[in-house]
Amino acid sequence: MNKMENRYAKLRAKMEEMGLDAIYVSSPENHLYVTDFDNPDGYAFVTRESAWVFADSRYIEAAKAEATDLCTVCLPGQPGLLEIVKDHGIKVIGYEDRRLTCAGLENLKKTLAEAEPEFAPVGGIFTQIRSVKTPDEVENIVAAQRIAEGAFAHICKVLTHEMTETEVAAELEYYMKKHGSEKPSFDTIAVSGSASSRPHGVPRPVKLERGFLTMDYGAMVNGYHSDMTRTVSIGKADEEMKRLYYTVLEAQCAAIEAIGPGKKNADMDKIARDIIDGAGYQGYFSHSLGHGVGLEIHEDPGLHGRMGDAVLLPGQIVTAEPGIYIEGKYGCRIEDMVLVTEDGARDLTDCPKKELIEL
Repeated sequence: MNKMENRYAKLRAKMEEMGLDAIYVSSPENHLYVTDFDNPDGYAFVTRESAWVFADSRYIEAAKAEATDLCTVCLPGQPGLLEIVKDHGIKVIGYEDRRLTCAGLENLKKTLAEAEPEFAPVGGIFTQIRSVKTPDEVENIVAAQRIAEGAFAHICKVLTHEMTETEVAAELEYYMKKHGSEKPSFDTIAVSGSASSRPHGVPRPVKLERGFLTMDYGAMVNGYHSDMTRTVSIGKADEEMKRLYYTVLEAQCAAIEAIGPGKKNADMDKIARDIIDGAGYQGYFSHSLGHGVGLEIHEDPGLHGRMGDAVLLPGQIVTAEPGIYIEGKYGCRIEDMVLVTEDGARDLTDCPKKELIEL
């Protein structure tokens, strides 16, 4: 069974379990997952036996060349979705309630009104399937990560105190694009000094401030994201900065060491949080430990206290990214991606962090 056959088998098993005759796939990430074709404006329609890719004239040639041969590629109206629903006796159609707009759903209902199908929200059907990565997916994520690591080595060589935060972000993105990234995984974060206390701060057109410089960014390969954060010091770090940095590092390493199959997601967050709280920084770790990474930069599973009894599964990739943020002063975060294996975990990130880098 090849990559796409495996994906269809998983999806159709879920469809049978949920009583769905078909799924209308509207989100770009899930469209890529079920067709192997990146189509930003089209949609896919998957039944228990067949699948279609609907691409307009701008993308039809690319769709014919790139989409899996398990799909039929066609322009909207050739054949029409209504015709397919009627011909295949489709009675229950699932839709992506987490992604499809209300207007989009209403338009779909009008298009298919004559066939009178039932519409059912699919909830997390795709995120559940996609949370466990296959070897080819892991390979893509690792390839993206290696590009991001190269960008970190590059920025450490070329960075000067005269650069602005926006220039640092641009330099990271330029390096990644030049070395094979399709685009940044998300809007690059590069914040220094007092602004580093903002976990998702926006790079400013100001010269780098002395203190911490936190860089959170990623590359993309074949639609798959990478995600990493490294914090360095602009100028010499004082003792309190060093204490804060190594507390974050200790928390991160402890959490990564604990990650493994069958381990509770919530417990991973607690391990890191207890170390940070115990060092006197209670209340300064303001977000969860991590999240899944794949075709989306944030996907299942989460590593936070709200996960209840959920446990980690082999094949899942999660971030471990504890941080300490002191408002108006500075902040620090260190982030790696970790693959859950059959007997433990594998840190997919190979980038310096054991010593605080001073630039």
